[in-house]
Amino acid sequence: MLIRATAAIAVLFVVAIIGLMGMVLVDEDAHAEEISDGGGGLRGVPAEFRPWILKAAAACKEPELTPALLAAQLNQESGFRTDRSTVSHAGAQGPAQFMPGTWATWGRDDDGNGEASPWDVGDAVMAQGRMMCSLLKQAKTSGYSGDVRGLALAGYNAGWGAVQRYEGVPPRSFAGGETYNYVQVILASMPRFQGPGLVQISGTGNGADAARKAATRLGTPYSWGGGGPLGPSTGFCDGRNGYLNGRCSASSTVGFDCSSLVQYAYWPDLRLPRTAATQYGATSDRPVSRKNLKVGDLLFWSHGGSGAIYHVALYAGDGNVIHAPRTGRNVEIAPLTSAMPERDYYGATRP
Repeated sequence: MLIRATAAIAVLFVVAIIGLMGMVLVDEDAHAEEISDGGGGLRGVPAEFRPWILKAAAACKEPELTPALLAAQLNQESGFRTDRSTVSHAGAQGPAQFMPGTWATWGRDDDGNGEASPWDVGDAVMAQGRMMCSLLKQAKTSGYSGDVRGLALAGYNAGWGAVQRYEGVPPRSFAGGETYNYVQVILASMPRFQGPGLVQISGTGNGADAARKAATRLGTPYSWGGGGPLGPSTGFCDGRNGYLNGRCSASSTVGFDCSSLVQYAYWPDLRLPRTAATQYGATSDRPVSRKNLKVGDLLFWSHGGSGAIYHVALYAGDGNVIHAPRTGRNVEIAPLTSAMPERDYYGATRP
């Protein structure tokens, strides 16, 4: 929770961060029976945590609060420990490491045992979910750049005041880099906990990895000009695009547009340019016929097939695409045949 150093975290905090999303070495202490595959978008968590993580994620309307994010955060906070010795030197308690004052705001008797306790798994995880959900909402309306998940995590670790002070995730110079590392480690370790869910994307290689990365952003709002390699952000209006019901929606919506989602999905393994037209230009020497599409291929649409590219999507397999369709919609899975007007389909390339 608030900045602290715990013995439990010290054991787990064996980290090497390489670039933005570094390599994380996590303690594999099997102190409880773990679910290896799970389903529902979650795996690799102790059995007693699983239903509560899924429930906490489902209770939040912010699509960024996934079960994998909550699980990675719990792993970083306490390693899923529930014993009464899981207390920091500053007094943060339980598997989600709540300070008593913060617990008074977010803690409830969610498991119905007659006591609201930061050591009870159900109570702690549901309180974690409520607080993170609230912080994600704050992050989305803050106007600060960067991944809203990172902003929310920084607020959980250091307090929202620290995020406001730096107008983003506090830098390495803040508090010895604890908050900065906390955010990077959690975001980097999320794939360990990401289990099979409603979207099944098969295959190996950069293309399949990119499609799976894009799929983690399902439900993220469309924002014209928003988003980039590091995640969603607010966009802008250009006189024609970015408006909803007569107002500029993009300037207050944290999200992706079609090409920034594709750029984000492939980054940093492949550094595609920013717009749909330039992405086509950068990959047009590797065209792919519609019958030979592979997961991760880029699909393009132009007005009446004229060559004036206006939309790009990622092929997800089984005749579906992942894309950010337009203002007022969210990142979604859609059939290739109806994702955009069929007459506008221009072709596909392989990055």
